[in-house]
Amino acid sequence: MEAEERKASEDEEPRACGVCGDLAKGYHFNALTCEGCKGFFRRAIKRTKQLRCPFLNRCTVTKSNRRACQACRFRKCQAVGMRREMVMSEEEVLERRRRIKRKRLSDAPAELSPQQEEAIEELLRGHRSTFDSAFSRFSGFRPMDRVILSVHESSQKPHVPSSPATNSCTTTTEPDTDPRMRQSPAVSSSSFGFYGVFKKQESVQERDISKSSVFTALPHIMDLTTYMIQDIINFSKSLRTFRALTMGDQISLLKGATFEIMQIRFNMVFNTKTSIWECGHIAYCIDDAVRAGFQQLLLEPLFKFHHTLRKLGLQEEEYVLVQALTLFSPDRPGVQHRDVVDELQENLALTLKAWIDCKRTDPDKHLLFPRLIACLTEMRTMTEEYSKQVLQIQDLQPEDISPLIMEVVSKSPCSDV
Repeated sequence: MEAEERKASEDEEPRACGVCGDLAKGYHFNALTCEGCKGFFRRAIKRTKQLRCPFLNRCTVTKSNRRACQACRFRKCQAVGMRREMVMSEEEVLERRRRIKRKRLSDAPAELSPQQEEAIEELLRGHRSTFDSAFSRFSGFRPMDRVILSVHESSQKPHVPSSPATNSCTTTTEPDTDPRMRQSPAVSSSSFGFYGVFKKQESVQERDISKSSVFTALPHIMDLTTYMIQDIINFSKSLRTFRALTMGDQISLLKGATFEIMQIRFNMVFNTKTSIWECGHIAYCIDDAVRAGFQQLLLEPLFKFHHTLRKLGLQEEEYVLVQALTLFSPDRPGVQHRDVVDELQENLALTLKAWIDCKRTDPDKHLLFPRLIACLTEMRTMTEEYSKQVLQIQDLQPEDISPLIMEVVSKSPCSDV
């Protein structure tokens, strides 16, 4: 088809559209037509409703009146040779776009453009201002309860490689908080807030953890999750391209990406030798997630993901680019301007590949980009399971899960918030 389109452009004389007489740009679906009739024919093929002429099926189709009768225009499209079997399905269009994107990535030059360097600098600034690997800003949380085990722990505990630390999660230093403090971190007025969009949320009332709680680590883990979500929201808001999107698309992207960005950030403090997440003054292990009510179906692949990603030895620039790639995913539910988000993601992918090609010196650096994409693809499969399990836990201990977390995992569109 591309060869046919070139054939028209090679002619010195302008050619007329066989349907309406407008200037033809090339051969489309086996006939020489203008762009307008090309798009009309594609849409007409995909319509389920049959077109009918309100007159005698003899309408004259010209450039000025071609919109007057769709039925006669469609009939003329067929008469000049346009073929319905040449119109690609949605799946074929998506696959064609993927092929073009892969080709662009493979042909990308091994150098960073000024725009790419600027994008990386912006991501680094946003990341460093919203992520503290020492977790020094994480305070006012309900304490971790590791004494009482969950009643379902034995059946839920995932099978993980044995290590001295897997079953012994202890705080490295005592947190600077009153053990009696049971208040969840409030969502600050400066945070993005899915719940009420930019409106300040009221602090959760101080309450004691019920002695009959099934999941003893849940209050603390949910406080940690709320804290991480707030920082991820602020990271996203720091990006100029993110702020330029509509409010609805911003919320849809965040709802879809928050869990994944959270895991990418947790991976930066994961110790593969001990299987411990070293979050400043507190260390976490997989048993803490079990005590919070999460199950094997999520924890096993998640544990494997952290080991796999951490062993890639990513630099800080690569971590922030991966976070941005995850954030700008055009296929998140509710995203309206998919083409805009898709272009942003493609630019980030090209930037990541250029960074690896320019800055990496290891002999197998060409494998890093596909390995990262494989990790992100694997994590996408966990997002749905995470939301499902949070909702199940919420049924048993609703008082321990903040409205912000519930909004992240809910499937309701942003217009309902």
